[in-house]
Amino acid sequence: MIAITTTNGKTHDSHANLRREGAVLITGASSGIGYATATLLARHGTIVFAGIRRQIDGEMLLREGAGNIKPMLLDVTDPTSLLRARAKIESIREYRLDALVNNAGIALAGPLELLPIEELRKQFEVNFFGAIAAIQTFLPLLRESCGRIVNVSSISGKLATPFAGAFSASKFALEAASDALRLELRPFGVSVSVVEPGSVRTPIWRRSTEASLKILDEASVGRPDYDAAIRQMMRVAQQQELRGIAPERVAQTIERALTAKHPRARYVVGLDAWLRLLVARLPEPIRDYLIAAAMGDVTNQAVGALERHF
Repeated sequence: MIAITTTNGKTHDSHANLRREGAVLITGASSGIGYATATLLARHGTIVFAGIRRQIDGEMLLREGAGNIKPMLLDVTDPTSLLRARAKIESIREYRLDALVNNAGIALAGPLELLPIEELRKQFEVNFFGAIAAIQTFLPLLRESCGRIVNVSSISGKLATPFAGAFSASKFALEAASDALRLELRPFGVSVSVVEPGSVRTPIWRRSTEASLKILDEASVGRPDYDAAIRQMMRVAQQQELRGIAPERVAQTIERALTAKHPRARYVVGLDAWLRLLVARLPEPIRDYLIAAAMGDVTNQAVGALERHF
């Protein structure tokens, strides 16, 4: 059983009070990072409330959870769903909510010029507003336990790249909110950490690109101008899925954020994430040149821009 400590350094001793055993709520636990985190914590003896969107996903988690996973249907964009989940957790008196892991997320790919505004709003509804709504809903329980919040962001929340602007914008917003929350909640003993993985071996970007292509196919104006770039976007998405780190690696980092005596504000995960963080701190002309090169599209214009600045 992992020991989740409060920000005051006190360990919740679930053995001393079996009727108030500590538990963790994970949103977006159906697949990828959320699934890996739920199963890892469960194997280590932690009770996990696993937020899922489909009943079949809960059945898979139950098989992997060694009896420690409690699946619950949860849609972070639906206030009624959030309140229902909170009521369910409160009704199970033997558990105390010690942590919230905000992992639910979607990715929208494509040129910002062509993406419909309603799709951009959907990106923010899940990745940003959904996370804030979950925090607001479960914070009363976390204040009682002096618990922890772990927001799963992305290194894209530090460095925006072409055709991932919508996703990056939502993660930039989550990063900013996390900074504010970290200081706002400190007096109540609630810690806030951000986990920033780079490329992860999950199908999120491939699925996102395929869905985005259907949206972009409906764009009658400007689409031909981006055809070559969109094909390159598809190749990059495939590479990310093949070369990314395993979601279990991110899950291990989330576990550290939940169990460290003094949790850090940020956890960068993966070599490519560290490299992209370094690129984010470079002067804009150099940064733009390197990103264009990584995208396989170093144009004379990009080179000229670099030469004009140096």
